[in-house]
Amino acid sequence: MICRGSLTLLQTKVKPRSHEEAFLAQATDIGHGYVLRYYKNGNVVHLDRAITQFQSVLDRCPSPHPGRSVALSNLATARFIGCQTTGTYLDLDATIGLYQDALDLRPAKHPDHLSTLIDFTIALLTRFHTMRNKADADTAEEFLTAILDNSPHESHEYRSAVNLAAALAMRYQRRGRAQDLDEAIQRGRATVLQTAVGDQRRAPKTNLAIALWTRFEHRGDRRDLDEAIQLHRDALLQLPLGHPDHPSCLVNLGSALATRFESRHDENDLDDSIQHFCDALSRMPVGSSFRLQALNNLASSLCSRFQLRSRDNDINDAIQHHRDALLLMRTGHLDRPVSLTNLANALQTRFKWRGDKDDLEEAIKNCRDALLLRPIGNAYRSASLNNLANALRARFELHDQESDLVEALQHHEEALMLRPVGHPDRFSSLSNLALALRVRFERHGGSNDIDRTLRCCRDMLSLTPPEHPRRVSSLHSLAETLRIRFWWLGNWNDLDEAIRYSRDALLLTPVGSPDSPTSLDILATVLIVRFEKRGDRHDLDEAIQHYRDGLLLRPVGCPDRSISLSNLAAALYRRLEHRGARSDLDEAIQHLRDALLLTPAGSPGYLTSLSNLVVALRTRFERQCDCDGSDLDEAIQRCRDALPLVPVGHPSRSTLLDNLGSALSARPNLDLGGEGTDLDEAIQCYRDAASQKPAKHPNHFIPVNNLANALLTRFKQRGNDNDAHDALQLCHTAQSQTPTNHPSQWAVHSSIDWVHAAELHQHPSTSDAYTKSLQLLDSHIAISGAVQSRHEVMKDFPTDISVNAASCALRRGDVPRALELLEQGRAILWTQIARFRAPLDDLRTRSTRAEMLVKKFGDLSSALDRLGQLAEGSSMQNIPTATADVEARRYQGLVDDWNGVVEELRTFDGFSRFLLPPLFSELQEAACEGPVIILIASRFSCDAIVVLHKQPPVHIRLEITLEELSQLAETHRENISLGRPHYRVLVDVLGELWRKCISPVVAKLEKTITKRSRIWWCPTALFTVFPLHAAAEYREGEILLLRRYISSYTPSLSALVKTRKAQRGPSPVSFAAIGQATPDGQPVQFSPLIFVEPELDVVESHLPLSSIVFKKLTSSESTRREALHVLRDNHWLHLSCHGMQNLAEPFKSFLAMRDGPLSLIDIINIDLSRHEFAFLSACETAMGELATPDEAIHLAAGLQFSGVKSVVGSLWTVGDEVAYKLAAKFYEEFCVDGHMDCTMAARALHKAVAALAKEGVPLGHRITFIHIGI
Repeated sequence: MICRGSLTLLQTKVKPRSHEEAFLAQATDIGHGYVLRYYKNGNVVHLDRAITQFQSVLDRCPSPHPGRSVALSNLATARFIGCQTTGTYLDLDATIGLYQDALDLRPAKHPDHLSTLIDFTIALLTRFHTMRNKADADTAEEFLTAILDNSPHESHEYRSAVNLAAALAMRYQRRGRAQDLDEAIQRGRATVLQTAVGDQRRAPKTNLAIALWTRFEHRGDRRDLDEAIQLHRDALLQLPLGHPDHPSCLVNLGSALATRFESRHDENDLDDSIQHFCDALSRMPVGSSFRLQALNNLASSLCSRFQLRSRDNDINDAIQHHRDALLLMRTGHLDRPVSLTNLANALQTRFKWRGDKDDLEEAIKNCRDALLLRPIGNAYRSASLNNLANALRARFELHDQESDLVEALQHHEEALMLRPVGHPDRFSSLSNLALALRVRFERHGGSNDIDRTLRCCRDMLSLTPPEHPRRVSSLHSLAETLRIRFWWLGNWNDLDEAIRYSRDALLLTPVGSPDSPTSLDILATVLIVRFEKRGDRHDLDEAIQHYRDGLLLRPVGCPDRSISLSNLAAALYRRLEHRGARSDLDEAIQHLRDALLLTPAGSPGYLTSLSNLVVALRTRFERQCDCDGSDLDEAIQRCRDALPLVPVGHPSRSTLLDNLGSALSARPNLDLGGEGTDLDEAIQCYRDAASQKPAKHPNHFIPVNNLANALLTRFKQRGNDNDAHDALQLCHTAQSQTPTNHPSQWAVHSSIDWVHAAELHQHPSTSDAYTKSLQLLDSHIAISGAVQSRHEVMKDFPTDISVNAASCALRRGDVPRALELLEQGRAILWTQIARFRAPLDDLRTRSTRAEMLVKKFGDLSSALDRLGQLAEGSSMQNIPTATADVEARRYQGLVDDWNGVVEELRTFDGFSRFLLPPLFSELQEAACEGPVIILIASRFSCDAIVVLHKQPPVHIRLEITLEELSQLAETHRENISLGRPHYRVLVDVLGELWRKCISPVVAKLEKTITKRSRIWWCPTALFTVFPLHAAAEYREGEILLLRRYISSYTPSLSALVKTRKAQRGPSPVSFAAIGQATPDGQPVQFSPLIFVEPELDVVESHLPLSSIVFKKLTSSESTRREALHVLRDNHWLHLSCHGMQNLAEPFKSFLAMRDGPLSLIDIINIDLSRHEFAFLSACETAMGELATPDEAIHLAAGLQFSGVKSVVGSLWTVGDEVAYKLAAKFYEEFCVDGHMDCTMAARALHKAVAALAKEGVPLGHRITFIHIGI
């Protein structure tokens, strides 16, 4: 901004010498008079007449008339005032031409040379400001340098040359040269110091203030802004009330205060700026050139105060002031695009608050009009592109019209191209583009978008050093993007980085500033995500505290207070789900009630809070069976009140109806013998909710499932068979329309509900229900994040689906189908690790097409997962903003694309059954070297299946119930937990197991195989607890199972098939023995192991060292790092150390090394695909856990599933000396002929155990070791 007071407005009158000169003097005086009248009343007509008068004088002063230079200067000045007044700077070229002609007539020695240079320079700088012509700035700088060099310091001309500060500040904005800005400020300070006390000219201080403000904008030094404000205050004090420049001084001071508010958030600065703008407007004549600036600045400050205090008057007044400013601008006014943009921004602010679509549409129209006024080549085009793009993105989020997002991204891309590296507005373009890319990623997936978003955010961070005012904003964007990418792609580094940046942002945010709640919310949200994935209760507690702190910083009246209330309520409800504290639920309900009071009815935020409140009220009712039902009454009434606000077709209507139905279904009068009108109404609500979602909608099944449950409830109450039939038919229909690829958690639970209902009513669809459930469960687990997260997800579902499915097939006489279903639902985690790790990695390297398909498969999988999570009907959720039809089309399109990619992947060799469950013909190959006995423990029946190679499988119905088996398992667990199992209890358990389970199997085996043959046990459910290989009647004369057959175990048929097909390890044999007798840094305290080092020695003594490569890692050497390296590099392994099964988190089961635990997750993350053998001489290495027994999550199974073909492990605790003796006997037999073959490990273990029996080792100690694999 150039201080107009520096301009020499008019020249001194010419002293008349003749009649002609008298006429010229009179005409000039008339021109002066018109100018003075214009200043008094702002009537542009007077200015036009002044120009006419000065033009007539010039016409009568041809060259070389002595008065021509005066006439040229007067006309130029009047025309320049006109350009400033109307904003039509098209006449600037002519005005500058007049100044050039005047200057030509006033050479260096002319008394008016310097004053003409000053006026000429101001005009050049004005044109530079509007047209960005480099030559104008350079010429202006040359002129001002000449003035400074050729005028006395105390002269008016020298002081007027303070405009050089503004010139250099503008050049800094154009070139980015800090030297220009610093030089401008230095010269400005010198000029201010030389200004005499009492001098009423404000220009030096004003222009110095502007230069300081510019430097603050680019460097963020608060001292610059404070000094600028003080200079503006001083300039204002120099002018008496009524001075024509008094309003402009008020505007300058108000603008600087508004800037300081944006930086420091002192509300007093904001209030003062608004007051100064209002005072300026009240003192300005109608035609003042500062009126537009005052209106726009006042409106902007009112918008800021609205965002702070939510007063409707502020936003309404702001919009009105912007409209007034726009009306003052004639067509062609240079600042008309600015005014259009300001009005659009204010309208968008009101739209976000009230949700009035008309405000958004008007905002978009204004943005388009502004862009039309800034064609290609205009210096401010990039700003208009960004503004329009942001408005279009807002409309996309409202209506989900793809064309809006496409256009928005195009505009953001163009704007960024117009703001290259070094451009002062590049940061905002990067921020806007990142936000739009993130929106598209969240809608469609695609790693390209999220990766590019992350690059934009990192670029933003590089543009904002630690002290920069936008540093916090860049940290926010980066943390949010990393959180989203983690949520989709599961990279833990992203989450850890997001938390680090969130904490950095909070540390940089001044306490109590408006940015504080945002910083607190972002950190809390990231902590919630980590809690969901890792389950650390401290993360949840810290997140809740941050939400509380954010709420305190958003007092009543703050427009974002409802957001803080909702966030805190959701976190409290999450803690309730994990810990069950009633106080959390009560507090959550109160916060949600408060949030509803603060949110306009019908807005998306209102419906989200309402939905969450209804869920919370229903939960409180369900947890307090003795309550009077007031919570349900409130929930029902709120839903009924909200329904008129949500028209048919609105995406939230289905959720609202579903919530109403759920509340009605739970109302107490259902149990009081009433007429059941609530239930009838609930059923109708569910029907209406289902009709709101198209059949192919990703969550169509949610209201359908609820409807089916309600119909079954009514069947139980009234006995109408039609209700039961309709309910099961609904389940069947809904599940048949649910894609098996990437279902949500609700889809899986819905299918399980179908299973339970079908079993209860013996419906023909029972088998289909099991098939669907297993398909959905497998797909749902597959799209979870890390393997530990998948295990946590599995705990949310029943553990007996696969065994019940197998029982269902067996009850129908279909043994092969029973095996297929059983295999599909067991060892899911291990199967998926094998499925998604090695095969796809191998496929990726086959060709460019294969690499593209693998990447596309991953992107689409993530997108489907995200859509499912967004739309799940979980407790606390955000309601989608797109219409139901659009949601359905988008989801179905992704499913179709996903199916297409999978079909293409199946065209590659070895991938024909990719993601398809195994067939019986494939599973039967597991028995190619001996029968596999599968033991099934279901609540419907307990069965055994003997799988034979090239023969039909044999089904045996066992004479034991699940309850009896459970009691037996509990007895055995308690016994082995003693460390030294009680012999009599152990024998009783093994005898009962023999009589009711194993003896019938052996009777079948005796007809098929000879004694001493190899057999494989594949236990399920509770059978995984027992040492099946040792079952027998331990009485004298009895032939023990241990002596009949050589037993091995396998977690699944597929695992055995895969192991048999695996490539053999390289030659020569590389064998490593690792021992650790005195571990440190463990989760528990271990006692020293005396026999570890002797055990390593005895292993070494039996190995054929001449034909193998041997590596020994003793206790002093076996750190976690070294052990992992040795495990990776050697294909034959023996480990002697402490071991522990973590029953709560089985993937954290570990072998104790010198400096810490070597966990199961550590082991399976290394490549063991060509490993042959591993002997785990440690406790509990094959123990497993009861939460998900069919997953076989223990160290021995982990090695076997990861590729080790033959593994020896222990079912429970084993003594140090016993382990030593067993290892000695084992290797003595294993290496008897100097040849090492991993398939001989089972026979070697069999003989070693028999040898220990002869030495009198107790039964409970010697039978703990088992063999897994081939």
